[in-house]
Amino acid sequence: MNRRRCATAAAISLVCALTVLALPGHALAAPDPQPPASVTVPGPMAPPPPSASLEAVRLQIDALYRQAASATDAYNLAKERTEKQSAEIVKLAQEMAKGQARIEDLKNRAGAAARAQYRAGGLPPEAQLALVDDPQLFLDGVGRIQQGQKATKDLIAELTQTQADLAAYSKDASAHWERLEENRLKQEKARKQIKAKIAAARKLEDKLEKEELQRLLQLEQQAQYRAQSQWLDSGILDEINGRASEQGRKAVEFATAQLGKPYVWGAEGPGSYDCSGLTSQAWAAAGRGIPRTSQEQWRLLPRIAIKDMRPGDLIIYHADASHVGMYVGDGAIIHAPRPGRNVTVAGAGSMSILGVVRPDK
Repeated sequence: MNRRRCATAAAISLVCALTVLALPGHALAAPDPQPPASVTVPGPMAPPPPSASLEAVRLQIDALYRQAASATDAYNLAKERTEKQSAEIVKLAQEMAKGQARIEDLKNRAGAAARAQYRAGGLPPEAQLALVDDPQLFLDGVGRIQQGQKATKDLIAELTQTQADLAAYSKDASAHWERLEENRLKQEKARKQIKAKIAAARKLEDKLEKEELQRLLQLEQQAQYRAQSQWLDSGILDEINGRASEQGRKAVEFATAQLGKPYVWGAEGPGSYDCSGLTSQAWAAAGRGIPRTSQEQWRLLPRIAIKDMRPGDLIIYHADASHVGMYVGDGAIIHAPRPGRNVTVAGAGSMSILGVVRPDK
């Protein structure tokens, strides 16, 4: 194993160890890399659940948080679309107000023309022109009549078009209202799913003793370490030599400054983040807007091969694209893991990689 791979593995081990050491009441020693042997004790004084049972609990809790993450993506997307629809409705309302004011102005102009004709005795301009004896006045009158006819046609055409625009605005506003309500319902449904999944995961955690929770965290870190080691053993790090772009460097700097802040679903900072809230805000700080959710980031951003990735690129995880982290180099990412965890550094291969996208490609 080359020096870069060893250094990365050591760095991930250090992050795991520091996380465990940060737990209150934990002894100042590195976590045991191997689960302790199971011991069977007869009688009512049974030992804590063996590692196999804790591993099953860990997998169950992980699945619940994964489901919560997927629901969070659905919530964020519905929220984003709701905000967009609201903005469109406001814009349409402003256009409708302008159109209504324009119609009132056109009606006033038409009324003024009608009143002028009434004051002239009710005779149309053509009849009045026939009574003129002066040839020059006659020619001037013809010109004014032609101008008046054009102005009248233009007035009628503008009034008709403005009324048609108002009808279109009204129809668009109704459609936007329907989509707004649809997205609000989706948002509320996702909110309930998130709360239910997180509550179920925490209920499982609440049943564990303090020592079991510490062991559960060790099992979680060991699983991540095994996945990272397997990823590094493939030799992939030897192929990844890309250097960050200027915008990518700024995005990494922003993400690094958020280390230690808590994960909160639906959060976009500045005090807390969910996974895609962190990546979207990091790239916004770098001057490039990207989709809000990990699934939309995967769907809409340019994809690149893992071997070609560079710091600032986004690694999308799991088959449903429900998680995202920012690659920061040397086989590591910065990400907001899940409820109960803080923004942290982790191995890029510590989770199942779906693919990589590049915001500034």
